[in-house]
Amino acid sequence: MAVHDAQFVHQECSDCPIRHRAVCARCDADELGKLEQIKFYRSYQAGQPVIWSGDRMDFVGSVVTGIATLTQTMEDGRRQMVGLLLPSDFVGRPGRASAAYDVTATTDLVMCCFRKKPFEEMMLATPHIGQRLLEMTLDELDAAREWMLLLGRKTAREKIASLLAIIARRDAALKLRSPKGALVFDLPLTREEMADYLGLTLETVSRQVSALKRDDVISLEGNRHVTVPDFDRLLEEAGDDNDGGYLV
Repeated sequence: MAVHDAQFVHQECSDCPIRHRAVCARCDADELGKLEQIKFYRSYQAGQPVIWSGDRMDFVGSVVTGIATLTQTMEDGRRQMVGLLLPSDFVGRPGRASAAYDVTATTDLVMCCFRKKPFEEMMLATPHIGQRLLEMTLDELDAAREWMLLLGRKTAREKIASLLAIIARRDAALKLRSPKGALVFDLPLTREEMADYLGLTLETVSRQVSALKRDDVISLEGNRHVTVPDFDRLLEEAGDDNDGGYLV
């Protein structure tokens, strides 16, 4: 696997753009200093595998910049995208020797990595890391439950709007902004990847994106640069309320 250590511009944990959301978010200065001793940055080009399902993982880490996908391959060779890894999301599982899913860089990707054994030892000695990892795991469980609802009950239009809302909300959180009013972000997925992730055809995705543009729910510059004039309006189209809950 061709990877290389990245000379990332944010070398200090205290200056990291994901510091407030990453696994180290609760750490004090001394704890950050210990993490500094076992961390390294690793970069991947768009389309490059980070890890294959079943491979031994000798590191864990957080996405700093870029997007990755989690993919499951079935016995007959069919592949299904089962998750997105956005900035601050955690990759790998302490205590698990091998990867459960294929992880692939969708865009150019930079990860802040920790050697696995020292990180596991730090978890035992540093409650702040274990507490934050538990919070992130529970958030991931909630997101998985929301995704089951999205795939099982929502219309194609609601699915597209929901995916856009998820990405917009995360982008706002990373920028320490409230997800209200007008939001601008870059869409990390191609139309084909959106179709795969949402269980739709490419034609359906293109048609629904065009409909959201026509109805002024979103505007697009090129294929990726998205403006949402009114986030509450997007949530209505997604079938959600402004707290992210499902409207019944």
